[in-house]
Amino acid sequence: MDTAQLADRLVSWLKEKVSEAGCQGVVLGISGGIDSAVVAVLCKQAFPDATLGVLMPCYSIPQDKEHALVVADKFSIPIREVVLDGIYDSLAGTLPDFGAESRVGLPSRANIKARLRMLTLYFLANQLGYLVVGSSNRSELTVGYFTKYGDGGVDIAPLGNLVKRQVRELAGFLGVPQEIIDKPPSAGLWPGQTDEAELGMTYEEIDDYLTSGRGREDIREKIEAMMAACRHKRQPPAVPEF
Repeated sequence: MDTAQLADRLVSWLKEKVSEAGCQGVVLGISGGIDSAVVAVLCKQAFPDATLGVLMPCYSIPQDKEHALVVADKFSIPIREVVLDGIYDSLAGTLPDFGAESRVGLPSRANIKARLRMLTLYFLANQLGYLVVGSSNRSELTVGYFTKYGDGGVDIAPLGNLVKRQVRELAGFLGVPQEIIDKPPSAGLWPGQTDEAELGMTYEEIDDYLTSGRGREDIREKIEAMMAACRHKRQPPAVPEF
C-alpha cells in the first residue's frame, strides 16, 4: 500500500483499538523524536478532541523539548509537562549500588527514566479513561531496543510493524518538520546518546535485514543474537503449562 493508505489505515486502527477497549481517547509521550511525532499526528487525526501529549523531561536535552513543542504547536496537540528530575534523583539515590557501574550501571539508571515515564502516562490515562500509545517501531522492537515496562509498557503500538525507513516516509507524508526527521535518532537517556551508536549498527542495516534478509554476515549475526537475547521482552510473563 502507498503511504497515504498506510496513514489512513493506522488512523482507523487506532480508533478501532480504543473503541474495543471502551476508552475515550489516547495519551502518549512526546519526546521530540520522529517516532513520537508520527504517533502524535496519527493520534490527533484519530481523536481530534481526545489526544493528550505528555512531555516528561528527566535531565533531558533542551532541543528535545523544543522539537516536541514544535510538533504540538503545528498539529494543535494539547500538552502537559511533568518534570521528572526530582523523582529520578530520589529513586536513583535510594536504590542499592552493587558496584557494577562501569558494566551495567549507566543503562540500569537510564532505564529508570523510561519506567518513570511509563508510570506517568498510566497515571494520566487512568484518570482520563484513555489508552497509552507507544511509539516503538519494528526495527527497535525486533532487536529489543526498548525498556521492558518502560517505553515498552504501553497498550497499543501503531508503528510496531513499520521499520524505521517506513516511519521516515510516513513522517514526510504527515508533515512532520524536516529538522525532526533529519536529526540522529536518540532515546535521550543520557547526554550524547544516539540509537545507532548504542546499537552498533545503523537503522538502514537493521531495516535491510528485516525486510529482505540482506546484510553483511557480522550484522546478520549480531541482529539474530539480539533477537534471541531480547525474546523475553516481546512476550508476556512466562507461566507454567500445568
